[in-house]
Amino acid sequence: MAQRINRLSPGEVLRLSAPGLHADGGGLYLRISANGGRRWVFIFRWRGKRAEMGLGSARKGHVGLREARDRAADARRLLRDGVNPLEAKRTAPKAVPTFGEFAERLIDDLAPGFSNAKHVEQWRSTLKTHAASLRDRPINQITTEDVLTVLRPIWTTRNETASRVRGRIARVLSAAKAQGFRDGENPALWHGHLDQRLPKRQKLSRGHHAAMPFGEVPAFIARLRLRDARSARALEFLILTATRGNETRGARWEEFDLDKRVWTIPAERMKSKRPHRVPLTPRMIELLADARAGNSSDFAFVGPDGKRPLSEGAFKVLLDRMELGQWTPHGFRSSFSDWAAETTPFARDVVEMALAHVISNDTEAAYRRGDMLDKRRALVEAWETYCCGQARVASVTVI
Repeated sequence: MAQRINRLSPGEVLRLSAPGLHADGGGLYLRISANGGRRWVFIFRWRGKRAEMGLGSARKGHVGLREARDRAADARRLLRDGVNPLEAKRTAPKAVPTFGEFAERLIDDLAPGFSNAKHVEQWRSTLKTHAASLRDRPINQITTEDVLTVLRPIWTTRNETASRVRGRIARVLSAAKAQGFRDGENPALWHGHLDQRLPKRQKLSRGHHAAMPFGEVPAFIARLRLRDARSARALEFLILTATRGNETRGARWEEFDLDKRVWTIPAERMKSKRPHRVPLTPRMIELLADARAGNSSDFAFVGPDGKRPLSEGAFKVLLDRMELGQWTPHGFRSSFSDWAAETTPFARDVVEMALAHVISNDTEAAYRRGDMLDKRRALVEAWETYCCGQARVASVTVI
């Protein structure tokens, strides 16, 4: 029976989001990476071995379904004539891509190695926004002056952004040279090159996230409870658990064990890249029960569509509406830390572990095996008692 081809429709291609291979037939597949990268690939067998050839980015505005099918048909014709399509692709004269075209292809290639989809999009947006003047230029014609034109407007005013832009331009141009599209020195190179053309940047004085004084937190939580909003419930949960915004917003039901009263955040969602257990208190469980009502999503704290998690800006919008925009969600971790240090006898190690901070001392880290869950449970229960205004913690018993 002949293999069915043209299985996908243009609409399906746009809607598909599950990571993996999605077959169109005839060896053509849409490959979606875990980080959201989208590429067309042609999979075939050559001398008994499986082989795969990239056919271009499947992102909107790049290689569409019809063009991908044409490229797959060309590859099938080569196979019919006894020619390896990959070898033919390697030996064919290469058309020089523009900086924008090459950058998009490179990001798709790098996407599986990035830690999350947000990092991938940061690469794309950074190069589109700040390197817009380079995008339509052939990549073999990018010069030092072109790079300086991009960097000078932001070099002294947006230090961190400028550094990222330069590094990403350098990465794109370096990859272009490795693939035979450029010769000579990299015009975005810093040491011995751009450091001779740009003024020395002042070191950034990194400020801390604005933290609400812990003495104001109980009154703030009382105000939160008066608001009928998912974001208010989620922010209270964030404060009580002393977790980061992305950890709370991305929480999935499968991570909670209510019988054992533990929330286990998987390593891939932690800044430390290690799993982190959070003891659940009575109020946290109440907040989860409230979030569960009418929620058929995989996520505990969903946004307005009832499917996806709360957006990154949801907490900021909430604080602005409460006329408390001077504080940041992340700052409540500092509120928690200051409260523990100034008003309780809990050891610093217990507080640091509750905050999921990595032990900086390598020797100490090597011998630390447990995660002090029982001690941390006493700590967060005391924090909840304080935040909920039921009692002070002067007489707290430390395990």
